[in-house]
Amino acid sequence: MNRISHLITLLAVLAASALSGNAFAQSKPIRLIVPYAAGGPIDVTARILAERVKDTLGPVIVDNRAGAGGNIGADMVAKAAPDGLTIGIAATATHAVNPWLFGKMPYNAATDFVAITQILRVPNVLVMNAEVAQRLKINTVTDLITYARSNPGKLNYGSGGNGSAGHLAGEMFKSRSGIFAVHIPYNGANPAQLALQGAQVDFNFDNLATAAPGIRSGKLKALAVTTLARSPALPDVPPVADTLKGFAIDTWWGLVAPAGTPKEVIARLNQAFVAALRAPETQTRFANLMAEPVSTTPEEFGAFMKGELVKYQAVVKAAGAKVD
Repeated sequence: MNRISHLITLLAVLAASALSGNAFAQSKPIRLIVPYAAGGPIDVTARILAERVKDTLGPVIVDNRAGAGGNIGADMVAKAAPDGLTIGIAATATHAVNPWLFGKMPYNAATDFVAITQILRVPNVLVMNAEVAQRLKINTVTDLITYARSNPGKLNYGSGGNGSAGHLAGEMFKSRSGIFAVHIPYNGANPAQLALQGAQVDFNFDNLATAAPGIRSGKLKALAVTTLARSPALPDVPPVADTLKGFAIDTWWGLVAPAGTPKEVIARLNQAFVAALRAPETQTRFANLMAEPVSTTPEEFGAFMKGELVKYQAVVKAAGAKVD
């Protein structure tokens, strides 16, 4: 009888531990799928957070599954068991742009995931070749719009390719400002930036982290950031929204789990990752990447992603970009 009583007590303790969420700190690691190659900013931030949460969640293994613009990795998250042991990165591309850009999608961005928390926001920045800006006397967004309207078809802009963040931002800018500029797509963000620095194109919408060295060196002139508010990384540079009200098109990413993951599991994941995001050491490391930490509730991040999905439907349609 004593053995039976001891066994019952042990089972009760294990059950209580599982219900309280302590089962996360267990022998089975959590797999964090990053739908992009190792070494990029999204991968770096995922690894920083994985290290920060290991004391509360146990081991978190980062699994890079790049391909198809992020769709391969995102699909793996969507089709994983909803047990909290597989989570993934949701990004602007995978959960807002690709559903409208690709002719066929392996997952439904609106229904196949449940939000955990947003992680970061990285502003894009409207930059010009500094010598071109000086020659054309363009110092502000208003100057750029005025010149483009007075000289239709004379300006062009570069991007990392059709459907890229820089392409969509450029088309949104053209639509909102009523100007025309020729889009020149390059095979990646780095060739597009080299073209801008070489004055082969007049302006770009570039990721702030990528553009920062050129801005600091004086080769590029920053006219505006694409977030609604100023960026702490460029406090003297106004947002495009100061000129074009409501203009906002930045790069973001966060954490999601497969649809059907229990709410108590999502709550525990949210608690651990939000604490990691708010740690001073984490914020310092992210600041070095020109990124702004954004910690949210699951409900806030879910609503945000829905809004972004709706916004980019119109942006992609206006750009005419398509991947079959």
